[in-house]
Amino acid sequence: MEKRIITFGVIGCGLMGKEFASAAARWCHLTGVDFEPRIVAVCDANPTAAQWFQDNVPSVARAYSDYRELLADDDVEAIYCAVPHNLHEQIYIDIIAAGKHLLGEKPFGIDRAANEAISAAISDYPHVVVRSSSEFPFFPGVQQIIKWVEEERFGRIIEVEAGFWHSSDLDPGKPINWKRRIATNGEYGCMGDLGLHVLHLPLRFGWKPASVCALLNKIMEERPDGQGGMAPCETWDNAILACDVKTADQQFPMVLSMKRIAPGHANTWFIRIQGTKLSAEFSTKNPKQVASLPYEPGGQQAWHVVDAPYQSAYSTITGGIFEFGFSDSILQMWAAFCDEIVHGKEGMQQPFSCALPEEASGSHRLFTAALESHKTGSTVAIDWGNEG
Repeated sequence: MEKRIITFGVIGCGLMGKEFASAAARWCHLTGVDFEPRIVAVCDANPTAAQWFQDNVPSVARAYSDYRELLADDDVEAIYCAVPHNLHEQIYIDIIAAGKHLLGEKPFGIDRAANEAISAAISDYPHVVVRSSSEFPFFPGVQQIIKWVEEERFGRIIEVEAGFWHSSDLDPGKPINWKRRIATNGEYGCMGDLGLHVLHLPLRFGWKPASVCALLNKIMEERPDGQGGMAPCETWDNAILACDVKTADQQFPMVLSMKRIAPGHANTWFIRIQGTKLSAEFSTKNPKQVASLPYEPGGQQAWHVVDAPYQSAYSTITGGIFEFGFSDSILQMWAAFCDEIVHGKEGMQQPFSCALPEEASGSHRLFTAALESHKTGSTVAIDWGNEG
């Protein structure tokens, strides 16, 4: 099969940029796709970070220290951008204006004003595909839950819980970084860093919070500054958002949690949905398992836990008996983004797209209201405007 090559530039050559390079190197893992990414240029202010790509990715022909030079490179068709939140607004807008397709990291702007500026640029260049990175919904167990939601199998929703937890920040000796500073991470703290992962599915399902009551917690007041002293931690470590969801035909509570300090959790993403006809849950803590509880009136209430076979959105060479993991979900996410570039949203080989700019904008509405809720100690209504 002849494949359409999509030439990529990477802006921000850190952890996730390397994960993209790894996914591109594993493209032969996918079967039946007629497209393939090829990283041809990279950009990072740190020459060592860019050098890793030059040493390990044979297709990389050019390395830049100024992202504007990369955007002027006519050989680059699309961009993956992973930079601190304070840089999103200008760089994302410049990428879009340059006509390069963009997969960017959440939260698509340091605050709501920055996000609105990015959204305006997206509206000005409708031919550019712009999506946000969010890989967890591509786990096979989550794909099963998505299918059940689309089939309206849950009946009346009783409640929903979704979260993303890790625990590396439990160590007080971990040096401070840009995510602990308002100037670079923003006031959202852990919400901006983790929140779109948690909101991706609820917003895709149309479950937009009408109001939020927020509990924000700063656990570590200071951290080593790397120079023998201590520096203040300015951003929120953990957030619990109690939301009231109202749809056209029902209303239910939804609890969203984003935690940098959740003891015992290395990197746990989960979703739980309880309904009158079906309840279901999935967690990356047990990545092969999906739990469900089908119910008929008067019938037995029993949870069923099964191993989800390796049946991903895009077919792979892996047999169904094997286990799906984080790197697999990233590969599937990248396949969805490349598929949409080549075939358009309506022509994709499978229907689940990467996180949409509208979903990123929705997260900003919620997080802005959550900051107000914490400040005032009250429940804050969320105005969805024409999106409601």
